[in-house]
Amino acid sequence: MNFLTIRKLLPVFNNVIIRTSTISTTPGRLSKDQEDQPNFDMDNPFEKVQMKCILCKHNIQVDYKNVKLLSQFQSPYTGRIYGRHITGLCKTQQELVQSEITKAQSAGLMATYLKESCFLEDPQLFDTENPIRPHKY
Repeated sequence: MNFLTIRKLLPVFNNVIIRTSTISTTPGRLSKDQEDQPNFDMDNPFEKVQMKCILCKHNIQVDYKNVKLLSQFQSPYTGRIYGRHITGLCKTQQELVQSEITKAQSAGLMATYLKESCFLEDPQLFDTENPIRPHKY
């Protein structure tokens, strides 16, 4: 390493002691070049953004009596419950939605094989044709 590359690396390696004939920095003392550098904290640019499911993001409580919400997670043609890779829900919310749908179906509030026709015009929370997460099939 030559003298110029060491001078460029000094602001990056602040706590490293480099001993040359002209430069001597110790931890806690700043050289003239380091005083001129801006001091700021930077987040990791390579860190993945934590995605939250739509129910956790908006803090929605799932209940078996809220049939309009639960019908969004049910197929209109077969009555099957969409999987996590399609809905984008976290594991706990997906299990809760599945248990609440079966509870609503056993209570007679929801149909088991078809989606109610009054809920077919509701806006969709997710696109069933394009899954949020890739699936192995």
